[in-house]
Amino acid sequence: MLNPLSIAHQHVRFADGMVLDCGARLPSLEVAYRTYGTLNGERTNAVLVCHALTGDQYVAEPHPLTGRPGWWETVVGPGRPIDTDRFFVICANVLGGCMGSTGPRSVRDDDKGDGVALWGTAFPPVTIGDMVRAQQRLITHLGIHRLFAVVGGSMGGMQALQWAASYPERVFAAVPVAAAAYHSAQNIAFHEVGRQAIFADPDWQGGRYWQTGRVPARGLAVARMAAHITYLSEQALTRKFGRRQRGAENAAPQSGGGGGVGLGMFDEIFEVESYLRHQGSTFVRRFDANSYLTITRAMDYFDLAQDHDGDLASAFRNARTRFCLVSFSSDWLFPTAESRAVARALNRAGANVSFVEIESDKGHDAFLLDEPGFHRTLAGFLAGCAEHAGLA
Repeated sequence: MLNPLSIAHQHVRFADGMVLDCGARLPSLEVAYRTYGTLNGERTNAVLVCHALTGDQYVAEPHPLTGRPGWWETVVGPGRPIDTDRFFVICANVLGGCMGSTGPRSVRDDDKGDGVALWGTAFPPVTIGDMVRAQQRLITHLGIHRLFAVVGGSMGGMQALQWAASYPERVFAAVPVAAAAYHSAQNIAFHEVGRQAIFADPDWQGGRYWQTGRVPARGLAVARMAAHITYLSEQALTRKFGRRQRGAENAAPQSGGGGGVGLGMFDEIFEVESYLRHQGSTFVRRFDANSYLTITRAMDYFDLAQDHDGDLASAFRNARTRFCLVSFSSDWLFPTAESRAVARALNRAGANVSFVEIESDKGHDAFLLDEPGFHRTLAGFLAGCAEHAGLA
């Protein structure tokens, strides 16, 4: 397996660094990104795609570590809803990530390194606002004054909302998908279960596992498994797996001589168990545990209304951005009610907003899957916005 640090990512380095919301200063800032399509002469056709918690910049091409297709190839590409024959698409690895942007896996370049090569757990806490400011630096570097659209699902949707709130004059359209204006207590709780699984792994080593070449693989895999359950719906799990077993002839528990349970009791017997274990094992091959901790915490901190005395509408006051909010009927991680709350706040702020709930039994992950209703909604909204923006 390739090491992410050995990949020659498309990137830009800002030698003046960046001050974070927590007050800490990064001496330098690196943003890794990928682009698709062609920027027009007026530089008005740029679409920023913001990735979710476990995503990265490889949105529409094979991933360099896994070889798997890009995570949104159903949406981004020639003739797709985000049509690269028409739009110039940018996707950046978030600040705190582990695929080339500055984060815990980056070489520490401050004056407090104490001989430690990488940031590790010393990497300061970041927010969704910090991630968006890093992206804004990239967009400016690319010579783009105004983005035609910012699109993202889940944590990517949080970034889309933050973009519209922080830089309304630089965003013509925003599409937050399966997202919310704050992270709920339930979602914070699920994240904490994952973090504690990582901390409990003996290979965690206080977060300096990279010094010995070890990885808290079990803990990170369990964190991924727990999170992945929240991305699906009960209907989707039942449809895909039900109570089907693997190797059913050997699956029944066997009584031992002393009335105990045989060793086979916890073998892989249910297909859903095998699926979750596969999700966990493949995840640890491409993701860093310290980045997982950093990014989950950034999501937990997210609350757009907090800086506006609890009034979400104030975050979007006088916004000129055109919004299309999308939710999915079976999404219990970011339920429809949370998207409706954002839509109501945007209406109070006088914004141009559309809201669509897509009927789907696929849960939160529906935005990543083949969901024709969502694809039609996204394509139609972007086409309408392009007409209003005067894009050919």
